[in-house]
Amino acid sequence: MPSTEATNGIKGTNASSLKHGDEDIVIVGGSLGGLFAGVALKSHGYNTTILERTPTFLLENQGAGIVAGGDTIDFFNKYDRTGKPVAVPSFKRLYLNKKGDVIHEEVNRQNMTSWDLAYYLLRANYDRVYSDYLQGGKLPEQRPKDGKVNYRYGCTVTDIIDQRERVLVKFTRQDDSGNQVEDHLTTKLLIAADGPSSTIRSFLEPQIKRTYAGYVVIRGTVPETEASEASLSVFKERFCFFHAPGTQNLTYTIAGENGTTEPGKRLLNFVWYANFPEGSPELEKLMTDKDGRRRHITIPPGKIAWEAWEMLKSKADEILPPQMAEMAHKTKTPFVQCITDVISPKNLYMGDKVVLVGDALAGFRPHTVASTSQAAFDVMSLVKWLDGEIDRREFVKRVMEYARDVQAKGVRIGNRSQFETLEVKEYIEDRNMMSTPHKDIVFPEWTREGLDEI
Repeated sequence: MPSTEATNGIKGTNASSLKHGDEDIVIVGGSLGGLFAGVALKSHGYNTTILERTPTFLLENQGAGIVAGGDTIDFFNKYDRTGKPVAVPSFKRLYLNKKGDVIHEEVNRQNMTSWDLAYYLLRANYDRVYSDYLQGGKLPEQRPKDGKVNYRYGCTVTDIIDQRERVLVKFTRQDDSGNQVEDHLTTKLLIAADGPSSTIRSFLEPQIKRTYAGYVVIRGTVPETEASEASLSVFKERFCFFHAPGTQNLTYTIAGENGTTEPGKRLLNFVWYANFPEGSPELEKLMTDKDGRRRHITIPPGKIAWEAWEMLKSKADEILPPQMAEMAHKTKTPFVQCITDVISPKNLYMGDKVVLVGDALAGFRPHTVASTSQAAFDVMSLVKWLDGEIDRREFVKRVMEYARDVQAKGVRIGNRSQFETLEVKEYIEDRNMMSTPHKDIVFPEWTREGLDEI
């Protein structure tokens, strides 16, 4: 049976023992999920330390476009203090055929942002990092009731140990001389926000591995000013799709350099799914970077091998509409990610002292346009549990229903798109299904199976 004593905060304690206490909540992962957690908890008076494994501050203009779903927008509406718009609206959805003709269009507003813009707005809100992304906004003020914050770079977690009332978090870091040294923290609550390859999840569920789905996503951006009129006519403030056997492409407008949303200074973001069977020579060629290193999941921006990129551009000319093939030719920093599946059976571990959020709990396929929103929703639900607005049972139910449902939908619509040949109307129905607002989703009964045992 599930724990019933933790109706206000975490098991063995409560919200008041964490809020404005001497002990920090430890967050593993300093990307969007970890920053969602840090920003929300700070605003509710909790002290936090974020452990981020990258050794230095992130360079600007590194990311790609993401769809800002309803939970993401809700999060920024609730917690953002910069006043800077986080998204560019898309007012229509268009579907193209191979010739580039529009074969279907519908009014359907969505909000598009970039990873960079979301990251820097969250950093401004968390630890008041100033960047050029704040142009048009402001650096948030510190409020008396805010929790203390600590963002630590170069920290790689090596183990977590249950110590009854606390969790011991072991990690390595660089000292002032640049040497790797061992360090540790103890905490009453550890939040794992370290992505689909989560180190924390691997300690708790070592048998769970990311599995390759049989296709990759190629991403890149092109400035509006460099696109042809033919491309701008379908991509500008539009969400544009193309489907064909073994491939899918979507292209849309996102914020430009330093997060500007001014027309003419934005970017066109393309997302291209293409089948590459596991073990095939093409996949090996694609996933071997320009330095000869075989990457497992991701070829980062600027690391793709010239021969691999030439292969992709030829494939784009062969199978994509001309406007989308143009994007492939004009992007300067493409990157590639293997599509994978992973989900944990539960979100709470070690007597409720460890919680998985976002991709660390369930890696959604990008077709769901919900990965960022999942992290935002999980964090907002976590804060409600810690503050006693919902009890433990409701917290588990909300988070796990959503994770199970959307992860399964992502597998289904991804496989339909890449491995089946369907009428365009079916792809449209799949896409519209994934745009259902969170509050309107009716979760199937199977998503609740076993939750009473968590």
